[in-house]
Amino acid sequence: MSPAERSRHLPSTREGVIMVVALAVWLGVTAVCVGFRPEHVYLALLIAALFFATGATRRMVVALLPFIVFGISYDWMNIVPNYEVNTVDIEGLYNSEKSLFGITVADGVVKTPNEFFAIHHAPWVDALAGFFYLCWVPVPILFGLWLYFKRQDRVYLHFSLVFLFVNLLGFCVYYIHPAAPPWYVAKYGTEFIAGTPGDVAGLGRFDQMTGWMVFDGLYARNSNVFAAVPSLHSAYMLIAFIYSLRARCATWVRVLFAIITMGIWFTAVYSGHHYLIDVLLGIATALVGIALFEFVLMRIGSFRRFVDNTYCKYISNE
Repeated sequence: MSPAERSRHLPSTREGVIMVVALAVWLGVTAVCVGFRPEHVYLALLIAALFFATGATRRMVVALLPFIVFGISYDWMNIVPNYEVNTVDIEGLYNSEKSLFGITVADGVVKTPNEFFAIHHAPWVDALAGFFYLCWVPVPILFGLWLYFKRQDRVYLHFSLVFLFVNLLGFCVYYIHPAAPPWYVAKYGTEFIAGTPGDVAGLGRFDQMTGWMVFDGLYARNSNVFAAVPSLHSAYMLIAFIYSLRARCATWVRVLFAIITMGIWFTAVYSGHHYLIDVLLGIATALVGIALFEFVLMRIGSFRRFVDNTYCKYISNE
């Protein structure tokens, strides 16, 4: 290997030090403030191995940083639960949902859409709902990887950075306005109970039907039960759909993304995990995040040059 090839293969000393320090800080804070799990070590070793292995894998790790930061940020919400920062909205949100979108049933009682679906559900709808909800994170991340490996670097960076930005906006709202999901009211009423564990709610029917218990595993590790507003589940696929319109991809992909997006919106309410209000605010958060990124941040010269020149050139090895 020639000196030139070796320099492209290995990270610079500065890059290596930054990566090692960043991993050490992440693992240290997580161990002290959140709680250490084996997957933390496995992920850290995988990131380090890819970063130092080859130039191509190092560029991929750097490209995936928005998704890595998203995962760490979500996990770190366990450090300070949002219900310790502000009062949790339980009854007010429930009554607002009933007032705005309530459904009057045969006996004249007004129920929220979640309460209506808790009574009126069907196995085939449960199956579709489960499959839709399994897509809420994997499909956007796979779409991002597809953009990256297809060398649509600028579209990829805009998509991944907006994905991170919308999440950070949503996390801020979680702390400003903690809110209980519909299943909490159905299970515990309107009284606040600190440290309430996550619950599969209506998605439990999918687990029972398939025997996979996938949602039971996911919601057992829910970082924050009182994070219903906005519904970021409703934002992720919308972001992917919007950026699929900017990307070079087949029409069927865009149609599929649109179907999955609307399917997730429906499932969020059908499964009892979100009110319709939460879904609408999740959609609004996605649109606001995209607008702020594309029409505010990207009009700041230094930020635009960093994203479209420095960052983009680094991951594409131009």
